[in-house]
Amino acid sequence: MTGLDLLIPAAAAFLAAALLAFVLTPAVRRMAQRVKAVDHPDERRVNTTPMPRGGGVAVGVAFLVVVAALFAIDAIVGLWGPRDALARPEIAALLIGGAAAVVIGLLDDQFDLRARWQFGGQVLVALVPVGLGITVGAIANPFGPGAIRLEGIWGALFVVVWTVGMINSINFIDGLDGLSSGVALIAAVTLGIISATGLATEPVVTLVCVILAGALLGFLRWNFHPASIFIGTSGVMFLGYTLALLSILGSAKVVVALLVLGVPIIDTFYIIVRRVSRGRSPFSADRGHIHHRLLDLGLSHTQTVLLIYAICIGLGALSLVLSGSGQLYAFMGAFLVFGVVILVLDRVVEDRAVEDPAVEDPGVDEGGSGAG
Repeated sequence: MTGLDLLIPAAAAFLAAALLAFVLTPAVRRMAQRVKAVDHPDERRVNTTPMPRGGGVAVGVAFLVVVAALFAIDAIVGLWGPRDALARPEIAALLIGGAAAVVIGLLDDQFDLRARWQFGGQVLVALVPVGLGITVGAIANPFGPGAIRLEGIWGALFVVVWTVGMINSINFIDGLDGLSSGVALIAAVTLGIISATGLATEPVVTLVCVILAGALLGFLRWNFHPASIFIGTSGVMFLGYTLALLSILGSAKVVVALLVLGVPIIDTFYIIVRRVSRGRSPFSADRGHIHHRLLDLGLSHTQTVLLIYAICIGLGALSLVLSGSGQLYAFMGAFLVFGVVILVLDRVVEDRAVEDPAVEDPGVDEGGSGAG
């Protein structure tokens, strides 16, 4: 399949997903308000009024419907190939696991499940691709040429750990209007470009990435600041699962995902290290995330979100121009630089907290539910 062959179905699928998510989101918002699935303001949250959550239902439904419809049409008409895409384990994993992620996340949006139950749901979803035979056979070797082979159980374990880690990374960055959905949109576009232009083009993965990007763009109209709905755990679970799976399908995109999603992944690592080092649960909530630190420095809500967007776009551009070990070294460099930035920001905010008690220390646990 050439790029021109892919252009028409990709454009049609993108527009269909964007329009469907755009139309569904207000309906999901009304339903969330009706069943009282809302985030109430508290000291840790940035919303000042009760905000409906569960917007991930609109994103997930738009994505799943368009993916299923596109490949069902292709199976009948045979325009884009492969005609057996719906029968492939990769697409089955996206559809079944994606639907399960939305449902499990929606339960938390409605009932505020305890952290252990959320984690159990994450592991359950992560086992879907493994059950369908999807594993990782090798990963890039950060210490030299070649790859590290993952045989048998290790390949399956990598899929589970990678998926659970990705879900939590999206969860931890889900703290400002439009932040997690925008970062996921940038990641979907980057993975789609890599799939379409790499040494081995992957039309199925490309189309799925385009559909995800369209669904996120349609939802972002309602989720960008000032948001009228939050993406909720349903969206966090769905996006984390889908991006994790898309990054392990095809060739060498795990490192691409590490790079383009460097901000939430690295932020997650440093947040967990800081919480554990202070004798707290890694899942306890606080205001220590990078977006909280930027707000405390005086950036506005929109400025903070756009700055993180810009960083993700820059890292995504690096993933497009670098290859193999270069991408991995870029991530390691970003990891170190980001760590220094976090330490500096924490020190500045802690100094300000001493001078002005209204500025919160990043280690203070404010409680509450939702994203960490």
